[in-house]
Amino acid sequence: RSESRRDSLAKLLADRDVFVCDVEREDEIERLREQLAQRGGRFHGLVHSIAFADYQDGMRPFHETGKRQFLQAVDISCFSLVALSNALKELLEPDASVVAVSISTTRMASENYGFMAPIKAALDSSLAFLAKSFSQFSQVRFNAVAPGLLKTSASAGIPGYVESYLYAEQVIPRKQAVQTQEAANVAAFLLSPRSSGINAQSIVVDAGMSINYFDAEIVRRAMREP
Repeated sequence: RSESRRDSLAKLLADRDVFVCDVEREDEIERLREQLAQRGGRFHGLVHSIAFADYQDGMRPFHETGKRQFLQAVDISCFSLVALSNALKELLEPDASVVAVSISTTRMASENYGFMAPIKAALDSSLAFLAKSFSQFSQVRFNAVAPGLLKTSASAGIPGYVESYLYAEQVIPRKQAVQTQEAANVAAFLLSPRSSGINAQSIVVDAGMSINYFDAEIVRRAMREP
């Protein structure tokens, strides 16, 4: 999304092509389409791993969420999937796979995740509508990998995230948080022909966290609290 980001990525990706696109700007999405078209060839897959929320004013109760911040988050984190899919549809193979990155649950009202869970819920819903509309002219599939709490550079900027991450490790049956590679493995599966029968789904990768909120040890600790 910026020249500085491209420069940092170029060091990791060696001689691979890196394109800059600010998804808030329609002209840049169109420019990206033209650049990719000039490059030649079609794409078997597209990974949408874009999200942003403006928390520079600090975390607030959800009902105090600012309209500008909320709509910007929708634009970048959700609508960009619709816009990019539409812009690049002619560059995708007829049976291509589009994979978005969601979260393990949008029904858990985690205070330190701010207003992003409703945004991810909109992203999840968009998968079904994109899958349906693309079915009119292709067999392109739309799915999401939905991991639990991950240790990433993006999550490091979320206030209180470390505490939630450590708590998740206690709730997960194996007592180890979901690894980034585990989420990546599921994304790779969804991109591959091996997942050809999966469409308009969010695949949860939470290492069993959602089944273990009443872990006996955690309950005992809570009961010992004054």
